[in-house]
Amino acid sequence: MKNILKVSALLLLTGFIYTSCEKEYLPQNGYATKDQVAEAPGAFDNAVSAVTSTLVGEFVYGGSGNSYPYDLGWPALNLERDIMGQDIVYVYQNWYSYWYEMIYLGPAYRICQMPWTYYFKWIKSCNDVISLATDSEGNVADDYAAGAGIAYAVRAWLYTEMAQMYSQKTYTVDKEDVSVPIVTEATSVEALSHNPRATHEEMFKFIISDLDKAESLLANYQRPSIYLPDISVVYGLKARAYLIMGDWANAATYAKKAQDGYSVMTAAQYTDWETGFNTPNSAWMFGLEQKSSDPQIQVNDGDSSWGSMMYMEINPEVSGCGYAANYGQPFKIDRHLYETIPASDCRKACYVDFALDDLDSDAQAEALAAYTKHPTWLQSGAAAVSGFGNGVVGGIELKFRTAGGDAGRDNQYIGFVGSIPLMRVEEMYLIEAEAIGRQNEAEGIAKLTAFAKLRDPNYVYGQHTENYGDVKSSDFVNEVWWQRRVELWGEGFATMDIKRLQKGVIRNYPNTNHVPNYRFVERNTPNWMNFCIVQTETNYNYDCTNNPDPSKSSPADDTPVTSFD
Repeated sequence: MKNILKVSALLLLTGFIYTSCEKEYLPQNGYATKDQVAEAPGAFDNAVSAVTSTLVGEFVYGGSGNSYPYDLGWPALNLERDIMGQDIVYVYQNWYSYWYEMIYLGPAYRICQMPWTYYFKWIKSCNDVISLATDSEGNVADDYAAGAGIAYAVRAWLYTEMAQMYSQKTYTVDKEDVSVPIVTEATSVEALSHNPRATHEEMFKFIISDLDKAESLLANYQRPSIYLPDISVVYGLKARAYLIMGDWANAATYAKKAQDGYSVMTAAQYTDWETGFNTPNSAWMFGLEQKSSDPQIQVNDGDSSWGSMMYMEINPEVSGCGYAANYGQPFKIDRHLYETIPASDCRKACYVDFALDDLDSDAQAEALAAYTKHPTWLQSGAAAVSGFGNGVVGGIELKFRTAGGDAGRDNQYIGFVGSIPLMRVEEMYLIEAEAIGRQNEAEGIAKLTAFAKLRDPNYVYGQHTENYGDVKSSDFVNEVWWQRRVELWGEGFATMDIKRLQKGVIRNYPNTNHVPNYRFVERNTPNWMNFCIVQTETNYNYDCTNNPDPSKSSPADDTPVTSFD
Protein backbone atom coordinates (compact mmCIF):
# COMPACT_ATOMS: atom_id res chain seq x y z
CA MET A 1 0.00 0.00 0.00
CA LYS A 2 2.71 2.43 1.00
CA ASN A 3 4.72 4.60 -1.39
CA ILE A 4 3.24 3.27 -4.64
CA LEU A 5 3.42 5.39 -7.80
CA LYS A 6 4.50 8.55 -6.02
CA VAL A 7 4.27 11.45 -8.43
CA SER A 8 4.40 15.18 -7.77
CA ALA A 9 2.76 17.96 -9.73
CA LEU A 10 6.23 18.93 -10.86
CA LEU A 11 6.86 15.48 -12.33
CA LEU A 12 3.42 15.30 -13.90
CA LEU A 13 3.64 18.70 -15.52
CA THR A 14 7.18 19.06 -16.78
CA GLY A 15 6.49 17.17 -20.03
CA PHE A 16 4.63 19.35 -22.50
CA ILE A 17 1.81 17.07 -23.61
CA TYR A 18 -0.03 14.30 -21.80
CA THR A 19 -3.06 13.12 -23.72
CA SER A 20 -4.73 9.93 -24.83
CA CYS A 21 -3.38 10.70 -28.29
CA GLU A 22 0.21 11.44 -27.31
CA LYS A 23 1.72 8.86 -29.71
CA GLU A 24 0.68 11.02 -32.62
CA TYR A 25 3.07 13.83 -31.86
CA LEU A 26 5.55 13.01 -29.10
CA PRO A 27 9.15 12.74 -30.33
CA GLN A 28 11.45 9.90 -29.27
CA ASN A 29 12.74 11.71 -26.23
CA GLY A 30 9.20 11.85 -24.82
CA TYR A 31 8.87 15.61 -24.96
CA ALA A 32 7.57 18.05 -27.52
CA THR A 33 7.86 21.75 -27.98
CA LYS A 34 4.81 23.90 -28.56
CA ASP A 35 5.76 24.41 -32.21
CA GLN A 36 6.25 20.67 -32.82
CA VAL A 37 2.85 19.90 -31.42
CA ALA A 38 1.15 22.73 -33.26
CA GLU A 39 2.48 21.46 -36.58
CA ALA A 40 1.20 17.90 -36.10
CA PRO A 41 -2.03 17.06 -37.99
CA GLY A 42 -5.06 17.36 -35.72
CA ALA A 43 -2.87 18.16 -32.72
CA PHE A 44 -5.09 20.88 -31.30
CA ASP A 45 -8.29 18.87 -31.64
CA ASN A 46 -6.58 15.90 -30.01
CA ALA A 47 -5.42 18.06 -27.15
CA VAL A 48 -8.93 19.48 -26.64
CA SER A 49 -10.38 15.97 -26.65
CA ALA A 50 -7.94 14.96 -23.91
CA VAL A 51 -9.37 17.63 -21.59
CA THR A 52 -12.52 15.57 -21.01
CA SER A 53 -11.82 12.14 -22.52
CA THR A 54 -10.09 10.70 -19.45
CA LEU A 55 -12.50 12.04 -16.82
CA VAL A 56 -14.11 8.59 -17.01
CA GLY A 57 -13.37 5.42 -18.94
CA GLU A 58 -9.59 5.24 -18.58
CA PHE A 59 -7.38 3.94 -15.78
CA VAL A 60 -5.80 7.35 -15.25
CA TYR A 61 -4.02 6.46 -12.02
CA GLY A 62 -2.83 2.88 -12.38
CA GLY A 63 -2.79 2.39 -16.13
CA SER A 64 -4.39 -0.52 -17.99
CA GLY A 65 -2.16 -3.01 -16.18
CA ASN A 66 -3.68 -2.08 -12.81
CA SER A 67 -7.46 -1.99 -13.22
CA TYR A 68 -8.26 -0.95 -9.66
CA PRO A 69 -12.02 -0.70 -9.08
CA TYR A 70 -11.42 2.72 -7.55
CA ASP A 71 -9.58 3.96 -10.64
CA LEU A 72 -12.74 5.43 -12.18
CA GLY A 73 -11.54 8.95 -12.77
CA TRP A 74 -13.90 11.65 -11.53
CA PRO A 75 -16.66 9.18 -10.47
CA ALA A 76 -14.19 7.52 -8.07
CA LEU A 77 -13.44 10.88 -6.46
CA ASN A 78 -17.18 11.44 -6.22
CA LEU A 79 -17.64 8.22 -4.21
CA GLU A 80 -14.54 8.71 -2.10
CA ARG A 81 -15.65 12.14 -0.95
CA ASP A 82 -19.27 11.22 -0.42
CA ILE A 83 -18.62 8.23 1.84
CA MET A 84 -16.47 10.36 4.15
CA GLY A 85 -19.71 11.79 5.53
CA GLN A 86 -22.84 10.15 6.85
CA ASP A 87 -25.26 10.05 3.94
CA ILE A 88 -23.79 6.99 2.19
CA VAL A 89 -23.20 3.68 3.95
CA TYR A 90 -20.55 1.37 2.53
CA VAL A 91 -21.72 -1.90 4.05
CA TYR A 92 -18.90 -4.14 2.81
CA GLN A 93 -15.37 -2.91 3.53
CA ASN A 94 -13.38 -3.42 0.37
CA TRP A 95 -12.16 -1.09 -2.40
CA TYR A 96 -13.55 2.13 -0.95
CA SER A 97 -13.09 1.29 2.72
CA TYR A 98 -10.14 3.69 3.11
CA TRP A 99 -12.39 6.71 2.72
CA TYR A 100 -15.25 5.26 4.76
CA GLU A 101 -12.96 4.17 7.60
CA MET A 102 -10.59 7.15 7.20
CA ILE A 103 -7.39 5.10 7.12
CA TYR A 104 -4.21 5.32 5.00
CA LEU A 105 -5.04 8.87 3.93
CA GLY A 106 -1.67 10.34 4.94
CA PRO A 107 0.87 11.78 2.49
CA ALA A 108 2.98 8.60 2.16
CA TYR A 109 0.14 6.40 0.90
CA ARG A 110 -1.28 5.48 -2.49
CA ILE A 111 -4.72 6.67 -1.36
CA CYS A 112 -3.29 10.18 -1.03
CA GLN A 113 -1.52 9.96 -4.38
CA MET A 114 -4.62 9.07 -6.38
CA PRO A 115 -6.56 12.35 -6.38
CA TRP A 116 -3.34 14.32 -6.80
CA THR A 117 -2.47 12.27 -9.88
CA TYR A 118 -5.95 12.63 -11.36
CA TYR A 119 -6.28 16.36 -10.91
CA PHE A 120 -2.86 17.40 -12.08
CA LYS A 121 -2.91 15.15 -15.13
CA TRP A 122 -6.25 16.69 -16.08
CA ILE A 123 -4.93 20.19 -15.36
CA LYS A 124 -1.94 19.46 -17.55
CA SER A 125 -4.29 18.60 -20.42
CA CYS A 126 -6.01 21.96 -19.93
CA ASN A 127 -2.70 23.79 -19.78
CA ASP A 128 -1.55 22.14 -22.99
CA VAL A 129 -4.64 23.33 -24.86
CA ILE A 130 -4.36 26.86 -23.51
CA SER A 131 -0.68 26.98 -24.43
CA LEU A 132 -1.41 25.85 -27.98
CA ALA A 133 -4.30 28.29 -28.36
CA THR A 134 -2.68 31.48 -27.10
CA ASP A 135 -0.01 33.64 -28.69
CA SER A 136 2.78 35.44 -26.86
CA GLU A 137 0.40 38.25 -25.89
CA GLY A 138 -2.26 35.92 -24.58
CA ASN A 139 -4.64 36.29 -27.51
CA VAL A 140 -6.66 33.34 -28.83
CA ALA A 141 -7.33 32.88 -32.55
CA ASP A 142 -10.97 32.38 -33.55
CA ASP A 143 -10.30 28.81 -34.70
CA TYR A 144 -9.03 27.95 -31.24
CA ALA A 145 -11.63 29.85 -29.22
CA ALA A 146 -13.95 26.95 -28.37
CA GLY A 147 -11.12 24.61 -27.42
CA ALA A 148 -9.47 27.22 -25.23
CA GLY A 149 -12.81 28.07 -23.63
CA ILE A 150 -13.38 24.40 -22.77
CA ALA A 151 -9.90 24.16 -21.25
CA TYR A 152 -10.36 27.31 -19.15
CA ALA A 153 -13.75 26.08 -17.90
CA VAL A 154 -12.52 22.61 -16.98
CA ARG A 155 -9.37 23.96 -15.33
CA ALA A 156 -11.48 26.30 -13.21
CA TRP A 157 -13.76 23.41 -12.23
CA LEU A 158 -10.80 21.22 -11.21
CA TYR A 159 -9.21 23.95 -9.11
CA THR A 160 -12.57 24.74 -7.49
CA GLU A 161 -12.80 21.13 -6.32
CA MET A 162 -9.22 21.04 -5.07
CA ALA A 163 -9.64 24.37 -3.29
CA GLN A 164 -12.32 22.72 -1.18
CA MET A 165 -10.63 19.33 -0.76
CA TYR A 166 -7.19 20.53 0.33
CA SER A 167 -8.03 23.53 2.51
CA GLN A 168 -8.62 23.28 6.25
CA LYS A 169 -10.86 26.33 6.61
CA THR A 170 -13.55 27.68 4.34
CA TYR A 171 -13.20 30.79 2.22
CA THR A 172 -15.76 32.64 4.34
CA VAL A 173 -13.93 31.75 7.56
CA ASP A 174 -10.37 32.53 6.48
CA LYS A 175 -9.43 33.84 3.03
CA GLU A 176 -5.78 33.28 3.88
CA ASP A 177 -6.14 29.54 4.40
CA VAL A 178 -4.31 27.59 1.69
CA SER A 179 -5.29 24.84 -0.73
CA VAL A 180 -2.93 23.73 -3.52
CA PRO A 181 -0.25 25.34 -5.69
CA ILE A 182 -1.53 26.89 -8.91
CA VAL A 183 0.09 25.54 -12.07
CA THR A 184 -0.76 27.16 -15.41
CA GLU A 185 0.50 26.95 -18.96
CA ALA A 186 2.93 29.75 -18.10
CA THR A 187 4.45 28.11 -15.01
CA SER A 188 8.11 27.32 -15.62
CA VAL A 189 9.83 24.13 -14.52
CA GLU A 190 11.98 26.21 -12.18
CA ALA A 191 8.90 27.78 -10.61
CA LEU A 192 7.40 24.35 -9.89
CA SER A 193 10.15 23.72 -7.35
CA HIS A 194 9.17 26.84 -5.39
CA ASN A 195 5.42 27.04 -5.80
CA PRO A 196 3.57 27.61 -2.51
CA ARG A 197 -0.03 26.68 -1.92
CA ALA A 198 -2.40 29.44 -2.98
CA THR A 199 -4.60 31.16 -0.43
CA HIS A 200 -8.36 31.05 -0.92
CA GLU A 201 -8.27 34.65 -2.07
CA GLU A 202 -5.55 33.93 -4.64
CA MET A 203 -7.14 30.70 -5.79
CA PHE A 204 -10.63 32.06 -6.37
CA LYS A 205 -9.31 35.17 -8.09
CA PHE A 206 -7.59 32.77 -10.48
CA ILE A 207 -10.71 30.58 -10.83
CA ILE A 208 -12.97 33.52 -11.62
CA SER A 209 -10.41 34.82 -14.11
CA ASP A 210 -10.42 31.47 -15.91
CA LEU A 211 -14.21 31.44 -15.94
CA ASP A 212 -14.33 34.99 -17.29
CA LYS A 213 -12.14 33.87 -20.18
CA ALA A 214 -14.26 30.78 -20.74
CA GLU A 215 -17.41 32.88 -20.72
CA SER A 216 -16.02 35.12 -23.45
CA LEU A 217 -14.58 32.31 -25.58
CA LEU A 218 -17.68 30.10 -25.38
CA ALA A 219 -20.23 32.87 -25.90
CA ASN A 220 -21.23 31.58 -29.34
CA TYR A 221 -20.14 27.97 -29.00
CA GLN A 222 -22.70 25.28 -29.85
CA ARG A 223 -21.50 22.05 -28.29
CA PRO A 224 -22.26 18.66 -29.86
CA SER A 225 -23.36 17.10 -26.54
CA ILE A 226 -23.56 17.72 -22.81
CA TYR A 227 -20.25 15.89 -22.42
CA LEU A 228 -18.44 19.16 -23.19
CA PRO A 229 -18.93 22.40 -21.24
CA ASP A 230 -20.65 25.38 -22.85
CA ILE A 231 -21.64 28.84 -21.66
CA SER A 232 -24.37 27.46 -19.37
CA VAL A 233 -21.81 25.26 -17.61
CA VAL A 234 -19.55 28.27 -17.18
CA TYR A 235 -22.44 30.10 -15.52
CA GLY A 236 -22.99 27.08 -13.30
CA LEU A 237 -19.33 26.94 -12.33
CA LYS A 238 -19.41 30.64 -11.50
CA ALA A 239 -22.47 30.05 -9.34
CA ARG A 240 -20.61 27.32 -7.46
CA ALA A 241 -17.51 29.47 -6.99
CA TYR A 242 -19.40 32.51 -5.78
CA LEU A 243 -21.42 30.34 -3.36
CA ILE A 244 -18.17 29.07 -1.83
CA MET A 245 -16.90 32.65 -1.60
CA GLY A 246 -20.05 33.87 0.11
CA ASP A 247 -20.69 36.32 -2.72
CA TRP A 248 -24.43 35.76 -2.57
CA ALA A 249 -25.43 38.35 -5.18
CA ASN A 250 -23.21 36.88 -7.88
CA ALA A 251 -24.04 33.31 -6.87
CA ALA A 252 -27.75 34.04 -7.34
CA THR A 253 -27.19 35.89 -10.60
CA TYR A 254 -25.14 33.15 -12.25
CA ALA A 255 -27.29 30.32 -10.90
CA LYS A 256 -30.29 32.00 -12.52
CA LYS A 257 -28.44 32.49 -15.82
CA ALA A 258 -27.36 28.85 -15.81
CA GLN A 259 -30.97 27.67 -15.68
CA ASP A 260 -31.84 29.08 -19.10
CA GLY A 261 -32.78 26.35 -21.57
CA TYR A 262 -33.07 23.58 -18.98
CA SER A 263 -36.00 22.17 -17.02
CA VAL A 264 -36.18 20.42 -13.67
CA MET A 265 -36.64 16.66 -13.92
CA THR A 266 -40.18 15.51 -13.32
CA ALA A 267 -40.89 12.94 -10.62
CA ALA A 268 -41.33 10.35 -13.36
CA GLN A 269 -37.92 11.17 -14.85
CA TYR A 270 -36.21 11.16 -11.46
CA THR A 271 -37.49 7.69 -10.60
CA ASP A 272 -37.55 6.14 -14.07
CA TRP A 273 -36.63 2.44 -13.87
CA GLU A 274 -34.90 2.46 -17.26
CA THR A 275 -33.22 5.85 -17.66
CA GLY A 276 -32.92 7.12 -14.08
CA PHE A 277 -29.53 8.83 -13.74
CA ASN A 278 -27.94 6.85 -16.56
CA THR A 279 -29.21 8.92 -19.51
CA PRO A 280 -28.98 12.72 -19.99
CA ASN A 281 -32.26 14.61 -20.05
CA SER A 282 -33.40 18.23 -20.10
CA ALA A 283 -32.03 18.81 -16.58
CA TRP A 284 -28.47 17.65 -17.25
CA MET A 285 -26.09 20.51 -17.95
CA PHE A 286 -22.77 18.64 -17.98
CA GLY A 287 -21.98 14.95 -17.74
CA LEU A 288 -19.67 12.03 -18.43
CA GLU A 289 -20.24 9.24 -20.91
CA GLN A 290 -19.07 5.70 -20.28
CA LYS A 291 -18.44 4.04 -23.68
CA SER A 292 -18.44 0.39 -24.63
CA SER A 293 -14.87 0.75 -25.90
CA ASP A 294 -13.56 2.16 -22.59
CA PRO A 295 -10.92 0.10 -20.78
CA GLN A 296 -13.09 0.34 -17.66
CA ILE A 297 -15.75 -1.66 -19.52
CA GLN A 298 -13.50 -3.99 -21.50
CA VAL A 299 -11.08 -4.96 -18.70
CA ASN A 300 -11.90 -6.92 -15.54
CA ASP A 301 -15.36 -7.95 -16.81
CA GLY A 302 -16.43 -4.31 -16.61
CA ASP A 303 -16.13 -4.45 -12.85
CA SER A 304 -13.77 -1.49 -12.66
CA SER A 305 -16.54 0.85 -13.80
CA TRP A 306 -19.04 3.23 -12.25
CA GLY A 307 -21.86 0.92 -13.27
CA SER A 308 -20.33 -1.95 -11.34
CA MET A 309 -20.27 0.22 -8.23
CA MET A 310 -23.72 1.80 -8.54
CA TYR A 311 -26.04 -0.26 -10.75
CA MET A 312 -27.97 -2.87 -8.74
CA GLU A 313 -29.90 -4.66 -11.49
CA ILE A 314 -27.54 -7.10 -13.20
CA ASN A 315 -28.82 -10.65 -13.76
CA PRO A 316 -26.96 -12.95 -11.33
CA GLU A 317 -27.70 -16.02 -13.45
CA VAL A 318 -26.54 -14.62 -16.79
CA SER A 319 -23.89 -11.99 -16.05
CA GLY A 320 -23.20 -12.43 -12.37
CA CYS A 321 -20.96 -9.35 -12.35
CA GLY A 322 -21.08 -6.03 -10.56
CA TYR A 323 -19.74 -5.09 -7.14
CA ALA A 324 -23.05 -3.52 -6.17
CA ALA A 325 -25.37 -6.04 -7.80
CA ASN A 326 -23.69 -9.37 -7.22
CA TYR A 327 -20.62 -9.07 -5.01
CA GLY A 328 -22.44 -7.72 -1.98
CA GLN A 329 -20.91 -4.24 -2.06
CA PRO A 330 -23.73 -1.75 -2.65
CA PHE A 331 -23.63 1.87 -1.51
CA LYS A 332 -26.71 2.49 0.63
CA ILE A 333 -28.45 5.57 1.96
CA ASP A 334 -28.03 6.54 5.60
CA ARG A 335 -31.08 5.33 7.52
CA HIS A 336 -31.71 8.58 9.36
CA LEU A 337 -31.58 10.63 6.18
CA TYR A 338 -33.96 8.18 4.53
CA GLU A 339 -36.39 8.40 7.43
CA THR A 340 -36.49 12.19 7.21
CA ILE A 341 -37.77 12.01 3.62
CA PRO A 342 -41.59 12.21 3.63
CA ALA A 343 -43.50 9.46 1.89
CA SER A 344 -44.98 12.07 -0.45
CA ASP A 345 -41.49 13.02 -1.72
CA CYS A 346 -40.81 11.20 -5.00
CA ARG A 347 -37.11 10.86 -4.19
CA LYS A 348 -37.86 8.41 -1.40
CA ALA A 349 -38.76 5.81 -4.03
CA CYS A 350 -35.10 5.68 -5.07
CA TYR A 351 -34.21 3.76 -1.90
CA VAL A 352 -35.60 0.52 -0.52
CA ASP A 353 -37.65 0.97 2.63
CA PHE A 354 -35.97 -0.41 5.74
CA ALA A 355 -39.33 -1.83 6.84
CA LEU A 356 -38.95 -4.54 4.19
CA ASP A 357 -36.28 -6.20 6.31
CA ASP A 358 -38.99 -7.22 8.77
CA LEU A 359 -40.81 -9.29 6.13
CA ASP A 360 -40.31 -12.94 5.25
CA SER A 361 -38.64 -13.71 1.93
CA ASP A 362 -41.81 -14.08 -0.14
CA ALA A 363 -43.50 -11.01 1.29
CA GLN A 364 -40.26 -9.05 0.87
CA ALA A 365 -39.98 -10.04 -2.79
CA GLU A 366 -43.55 -8.94 -3.35
CA ALA A 367 -42.84 -5.58 -1.71
CA LEU A 368 -39.63 -5.13 -3.71
CA ALA A 369 -41.70 -5.28 -6.89
CA ALA A 370 -42.53 -1.64 -6.17
CA TYR A 371 -38.87 -0.80 -6.83
CA THR A 372 -37.71 -3.15 -9.57
CA LYS A 373 -38.77 -5.71 -12.16
CA HIS A 374 -36.37 -8.14 -10.54
CA PRO A 375 -36.93 -8.25 -6.76
CA THR A 376 -35.12 -11.54 -6.26
CA TRP A 377 -31.96 -10.01 -7.73
CA LEU A 378 -31.97 -7.40 -4.96
CA GLN A 379 -32.44 -10.12 -2.39
CA SER A 380 -29.56 -12.05 -3.91
CA GLY A 381 -27.33 -8.98 -3.91
CA ALA A 382 -28.17 -8.21 -0.29
CA ALA A 383 -27.50 -11.81 0.72
CA ALA A 384 -24.02 -11.56 -0.79
CA VAL A 385 -22.97 -8.97 1.80
CA SER A 386 -20.45 -10.57 4.13
CA GLY A 387 -20.68 -9.70 7.80
CA PHE A 388 -22.75 -6.67 8.82
CA GLY A 389 -25.87 -6.16 6.78
CA ASN A 390 -26.10 -9.76 5.49
CA GLY A 391 -29.47 -10.14 3.77
CA VAL A 392 -30.52 -6.56 4.50
CA VAL A 393 -32.28 -4.87 1.58
CA GLY A 394 -33.23 -1.70 3.44
CA GLY A 395 -31.40 1.36 2.14
CA ILE A 396 -30.38 -0.15 -1.21
CA GLU A 397 -30.18 2.67 -3.74
CA LEU A 398 -31.99 2.51 -7.06
CA LYS A 399 -31.41 6.12 -8.03
CA PHE A 400 -28.72 5.09 -10.53
CA ARG A 401 -30.32 2.52 -12.83
CA THR A 402 -28.66 -0.06 -15.04
CA ALA A 403 -28.37 1.21 -18.61
CA GLY A 404 -29.59 -0.52 -21.76
CA GLY A 405 -32.91 -1.99 -20.59
CA ASP A 406 -33.33 -5.76 -20.53
CA ALA A 407 -30.23 -6.26 -22.68
CA GLY A 408 -28.17 -4.27 -20.20
CA ARG A 409 -29.51 -6.16 -17.22
CA ASP A 410 -28.42 -9.43 -18.86
CA ASN A 411 -25.06 -8.19 -20.12
CA GLN A 412 -22.86 -5.87 -18.07
CA TYR A 413 -20.96 -4.80 -21.19
CA ILE A 414 -24.19 -3.03 -22.14
CA GLY A 415 -25.62 -2.38 -18.70
CA PHE A 416 -22.58 -0.58 -17.30
CA VAL A 417 -22.40 1.80 -20.28
CA GLY A 418 -24.32 4.66 -18.73
CA SER A 419 -23.80 8.39 -18.35
CA ILE A 420 -23.00 10.19 -15.10
CA PRO A 421 -24.19 13.71 -14.20
CA LEU A 422 -21.63 16.37 -13.29
CA MET A 423 -24.03 19.31 -13.16
CA ARG A 424 -27.82 19.44 -13.14
CA VAL A 425 -30.12 22.42 -13.27
CA GLU A 426 -31.63 21.39 -9.93
CA GLU A 427 -28.33 22.32 -8.28
CA MET A 428 -28.66 25.77 -9.80
CA TYR A 429 -32.15 26.18 -8.35
CA LEU A 430 -30.82 25.29 -4.92
CA ILE A 431 -27.82 27.63 -5.23
CA GLU A 432 -30.14 30.44 -6.27
CA ALA A 433 -32.47 29.77 -3.35
CA GLU A 434 -29.64 29.68 -0.81
CA ALA A 435 -27.91 32.77 -2.21
CA ILE A 436 -31.14 34.78 -2.25
CA GLY A 437 -32.05 33.57 1.22
CA ARG A 438 -28.69 34.62 2.60
CA GLN A 439 -29.62 38.14 1.57
CA ASN A 440 -33.38 38.07 2.17
CA GLU A 441 -34.58 34.99 4.03
CA ALA A 442 -38.24 35.36 3.15
CA GLU A 443 -37.44 35.45 -0.57
CA GLY A 444 -35.09 32.50 -0.18
CA ILE A 445 -37.76 30.48 1.60
CA ALA A 446 -40.19 31.19 -1.23
CA LYS A 447 -37.64 30.03 -3.82
CA LEU A 448 -36.78 26.92 -1.84
CA THR A 449 -40.41 26.04 -1.26
CA ALA A 450 -41.23 26.37 -4.95
CA PHE A 451 -38.44 23.94 -5.79
CA ALA A 452 -39.23 21.50 -2.99
CA LYS A 453 -42.86 21.22 -4.08
CA LEU A 454 -41.66 19.86 -7.42
CA ARG A 455 -40.42 16.85 -5.49
CA ASP A 456 -43.01 16.75 -2.71
CA PRO A 457 -46.36 18.44 -3.35
CA ASN A 458 -47.04 18.29 0.40
CA TYR A 459 -43.79 20.01 1.33
CA VAL A 460 -43.96 22.43 4.25
CA TYR A 461 -40.96 24.60 5.00
CA GLY A 462 -39.26 24.07 8.35
CA GLN A 463 -39.34 20.28 8.66
CA HIS A 464 -35.65 19.65 7.98
CA THR A 465 -33.57 21.93 10.18
CA GLU A 466 -31.21 19.52 11.97
CA ASN A 467 -27.82 21.17 12.38
CA TYR A 468 -25.34 18.27 12.65
CA GLY A 469 -22.63 20.16 14.51
CA ASP A 470 -21.44 22.69 17.02
CA VAL A 471 -21.27 25.53 14.48
CA LYS A 472 -24.87 26.65 14.26
CA SER A 473 -26.47 27.49 10.93
CA SER A 474 -29.84 29.14 10.50
CA ASP A 475 -32.89 26.94 10.02
CA PHE A 476 -33.03 28.21 6.45
CA VAL A 477 -29.46 27.12 5.63
CA ASN A 478 -30.10 23.73 7.23
CA GLU A 479 -33.26 23.33 5.19
CA VAL A 480 -31.36 24.08 1.97
CA TRP A 481 -28.64 21.66 3.00
CA TRP A 482 -31.20 18.90 3.54
CA GLN A 483 -32.61 19.48 0.07
CA ARG A 484 -29.11 19.30 -1.39
CA ARG A 485 -28.36 16.08 0.50
CA VAL A 486 -31.48 14.38 -0.84
CA GLU A 487 -31.56 15.87 -4.34
CA LEU A 488 -27.85 15.40 -5.07
CA TRP A 489 -27.24 12.15 -3.16
CA GLY A 490 -24.36 10.20 -4.68
CA GLU A 491 -23.36 13.01 -7.06
CA GLY A 492 -20.21 14.17 -5.27
CA PHE A 493 -21.37 17.08 -3.08
CA ALA A 494 -21.50 15.58 0.42
CA THR A 495 -18.02 16.38 1.72
CA MET A 496 -17.91 19.72 -0.07
CA ASP A 497 -21.13 20.84 1.62
CA ILE A 498 -20.09 19.56 5.05
CA LYS A 499 -16.90 21.60 4.83
CA ARG A 500 -18.53 24.69 3.32
CA LEU A 501 -21.26 24.77 5.97
CA GLN A 502 -18.96 23.65 8.83
CA LYS A 503 -21.06 20.62 9.65
CA GLY A 504 -20.14 17.52 11.60
CA VAL A 505 -20.66 13.84 10.84
CA ILE A 506 -23.10 11.69 12.82
CA ARG A 507 -23.22 7.98 12.04
CA ASN A 508 -24.28 6.57 15.41
CA TYR A 509 -27.94 6.88 16.39
CA PRO A 510 -30.81 4.49 17.22
CA ASN A 511 -31.19 1.86 14.46
CA THR A 512 -28.22 3.20 12.50
CA ASN A 513 -27.25 1.18 9.45
CA HIS A 514 -23.64 2.33 9.52
CA VAL A 515 -20.99 -0.34 9.94
CA PRO A 516 -19.91 -1.14 13.51
CA ASN A 517 -16.50 0.34 14.41
CA TYR A 518 -17.08 3.18 11.93
CA ARG A 519 -20.09 4.79 13.56
CA PHE A 520 -18.27 8.04 14.11
CA VAL A 521 -19.76 11.05 15.86
CA GLU A 522 -17.89 14.24 15.11
CA ARG A 523 -19.56 17.52 16.04
CA ASN A 524 -17.04 19.63 14.14
CA THR A 525 -15.96 19.30 10.53
CA PRO A 526 -13.68 16.26 10.62
CA ASN A 527 -9.95 16.56 9.93
CA TRP A 528 -10.21 13.55 7.65
CA MET A 529 -11.98 15.73 5.08
CA ASN A 530 -8.84 17.86 4.68
CA PHE A 531 -7.00 15.94 1.97
CA CYS A 532 -3.23 15.63 2.29
CA ILE A 533 -0.84 16.61 -0.47
CA VAL A 534 1.23 13.64 -1.56
CA GLN A 535 4.62 13.50 0.12
CA THR A 536 6.50 13.54 -3.17
CA GLU A 537 5.12 17.00 -3.95
CA THR A 538 6.48 18.46 -0.73
CA ASN A 539 9.79 16.67 -1.37
CA TYR A 540 10.28 18.31 -4.77
CA ASN A 541 8.32 21.54 -4.27
CA TYR A 542 10.28 23.15 -1.48
CA ASP A 543 7.74 25.88 -0.73
CA CYS A 544 4.73 23.56 -0.50
CA THR A 545 3.42 22.86 2.99
CA ASN A 546 1.00 20.06 3.90
CA ASN A 547 -2.06 19.35 5.99
CA PRO A 548 -1.75 17.18 9.09
CA ASP A 549 -2.19 13.45 8.56
CA PRO A 550 -5.96 13.01 8.92
CA SER A 551 -7.09 11.56 12.22
CA LYS A 552 -10.42 9.80 12.51
CA SER A 553 -12.78 10.08 15.44
CA SER A 554 -12.72 7.31 17.97
CA PRO A 555 -15.53 4.83 17.36
CA ALA A 556 -18.72 5.98 19.03
CA ASP A 557 -19.55 4.36 22.35
CA ASP A 558 -22.52 2.08 22.91
CA THR A 559 -24.87 5.02 23.42
CA PRO A 560 -26.15 6.40 20.10
CA VAL A 561 -26.80 10.12 19.85
CA THR A 562 -30.33 11.31 20.37
CA SER A 563 -29.92 14.73 18.77
CA PHE A 564 -28.62 15.85 15.40
CA ASP A 565 -28.21 19.45 16.57
